[in-house]
Amino acid sequence: MANSRRPLAQARAAPVFYKQSMTEFSELGLSPTTLQAVADTGYTTATPIQAAAIPVALAGRDVLGIAQTGTGKTAAFTLPMVDRLAAGRAKARMPRALVIAPTRELADQVAASFERYAKGTKLSWALLIGGVSFGDQEKKLDRGVDVLIATPGRLLDHFERGKLLLTGVQMMVVDEADRMLDMGFIPDIERIFKLTPPRKQTLFFSATMPPEITRLTKQFLNDPTRIEASRPATTGANITQHLVRLPLSEPKAKRMALRALIGADDVKNGIIFCNRKTEVDVVAKSLKVHGLDAAAIHGDLDQSTRMKTLADFRSGTLRLLVASDVAARGLDIPDVSHVFNYDVPHHADDYVHRIGRTGRAGKSGKAYMLITPADTRSLDKVIKLIGENPTEVTLDLDWSQARDAEGSSERRGGGDAGRDRGGRGGRGRHERRPERSESRVEPHTSAEPVARSEPVEPPPVAPLETGSQERAPRARSGRGGESRARAPRQPQVVPPAPEAPPRPKDSERNTPVGRSPERGRDQDRDDRDVVGFGSDMPAFLIGTPRRDPKA
Repeated sequence: MANSRRPLAQARAAPVFYKQSMTEFSELGLSPTTLQAVADTGYTTATPIQAAAIPVALAGRDVLGIAQTGTGKTAAFTLPMVDRLAAGRAKARMPRALVIAPTRELADQVAASFERYAKGTKLSWALLIGGVSFGDQEKKLDRGVDVLIATPGRLLDHFERGKLLLTGVQMMVVDEADRMLDMGFIPDIERIFKLTPPRKQTLFFSATMPPEITRLTKQFLNDPTRIEASRPATTGANITQHLVRLPLSEPKAKRMALRALIGADDVKNGIIFCNRKTEVDVVAKSLKVHGLDAAAIHGDLDQSTRMKTLADFRSGTLRLLVASDVAARGLDIPDVSHVFNYDVPHHADDYVHRIGRTGRAGKSGKAYMLITPADTRSLDKVIKLIGENPTEVTLDLDWSQARDAEGSSERRGGGDAGRDRGGRGGRGRHERRPERSESRVEPHTSAEPVARSEPVEPPPVAPLETGSQERAPRARSGRGGESRARAPRQPQVVPPAPEAPPRPKDSERNTPVGRSPERGRDQDRDDRDVVGFGSDMPAFLIGTPRRDPKA
């Protein structure tokens, strides 16, 4: 295609850096209607990425925008989109503009931004995300929309159902492209590019430029203007960063430290980031148990719960948001005073995006990261990326409480030590309730009969016709728990039911050659043994002895 035939020197042109400057929106060439919508939001001065990208986008050129999170990228493509689409009419199932976002929350935020800036126009829009019924979305598509805001999966679902055509797209935006890469959406993005017309305007935004993203821009962007509002993967200068080193890796110690930080600092509201969704639920529950206003948000929650939790946090109803990295990028949540990294992120880039939730729009913020002895390698990667050493904070806590909890869990057989021994709760595979099985085979030496209170227990073993009346415990050898050299143990005799025929005598049985009747009974007993019990199988599991099928 024409995009791939441009000179390689153009694709490798030196990036253009834009430093902080006081640029008014009125200087960027926006229409009066759009300027009024911007003024209604309370903004008058554009951010560097907005000041650089809006004039280029209004001119109809492709844009490759590289800027850290929280720099105003959403308005950088929403405002020129509103102006360029003001003239024209939407057609059924054929949107004129397409915005692709990696997560439902980010797509919803873009929709809210478009609605805010396009209120003085007649432009229509639709939001295609998971967790919402197809029927409501299809009704909007049938009426026709100017702007379609979607996640890749739901967009392709509608296309494959025949409810959507992308041949009329004039303007396409890919937001948080590096996040798309992390989530495995690059094949979907490539397919969407190929479904849209080659001659369209593309605005491509990313915080970092890994090789896969660079390949994508070279393939589908047409001589883009590359704009870097700041050095990729850098933290905001107005964010104060702190490290909190913990003496042990016990989860209880991390939760103690987190509560201490929240209580010691003036936390108006904060986001707490964990690496795993299960950890998100545990931390949120722990904070609520200790009287703190917290709620969890991660990808396993249904869409309505996620949206309500975010709405409560934005409005100030919710103070603490415990999140996985689904909320780390692109979400515009104003006035977040603190960010807590409960876990050191696996990827150093995620640290930049996490703490970028605070210190937005020129406001100051604080970021804390909990460090355990097991986090040394991940911490080194973060420090190497950001190029600075955060300030270390010391907590005066009684860590013995966490150590006691760790020791008690080991004594209970829990934790990793218990799992290493095999089985649940630290019990080995063949160690099921040893105290009960041992009590079942202990011989009874009293002459008096044993009184049984459990009616389901079988009657006592009948005395042998030969040999002594009492039998000593067998010597164990191997897993089966008995020695084959000794006389076989006789099975219990349970009286047959009244209607059952009498049991044939040994002489009447068709015993195979080479095996005595006693050996046959011993083999029957072996067949009844449950794996793991050997000869210590409880009596109530033995049941009625199996009869020879040829009897």
